[in-house]
Amino acid sequence: MAGLTHFNAAGEAHMVDVGDKAATRRVAVAEGRIRMCAKTLDLILARGHAKGDVLGVARIAGIMAAKRTADLVPLCHPLSLARVAIDFDSESGRCAIRCRATVETHAPTGVEMEALCAVQVALLTVYDMCKAVERGMVIDGVRLIEKRGGRSGHWMADGEPPS
Repeated sequence: MAGLTHFNAAGEAHMVDVGDKAATRRVAVAEGRIRMCAKTLDLILARGHAKGDVLGVARIAGIMAAKRTADLVPLCHPLSLARVAIDFDSESGRCAIRCRATVETHAPTGVEMEALCAVQVALLTVYDMCKAVERGMVIDGVRLIEKRGGRSGHWMADGEPPS
């Protein structure tokens, strides 16, 4: 199983040993979108939903998800997080809300999974809070867009140069 670090020589799943790796500053940024009807988007942006501030609740859910990633993804290391930031932008032309999660730690392993988990749960929370208004919303485009730190250094999606 060359290249797949979560498998041993016998092909069995295992947690990667990071005990000898240096703790360094690690940052990961992930994003995703939830597409919906214009009426639903307007309701969210006007904070006119009967359940309250949809994006405020989704922000808290994303932060909580980042903190609980090791409880959800079996082979993730539990990490002490230094920062979790969840930002939302409306994309009126696409009738969508984009979520971006930035997660930071000082550890021997990265926080990519925490950033991806934060985006997914934040967007699921938007869906949950708005499903009574619209069940056909679509979550898509969830991906890692940047990671910094560790042995592999700085990486950005789509070959964008590091800033």
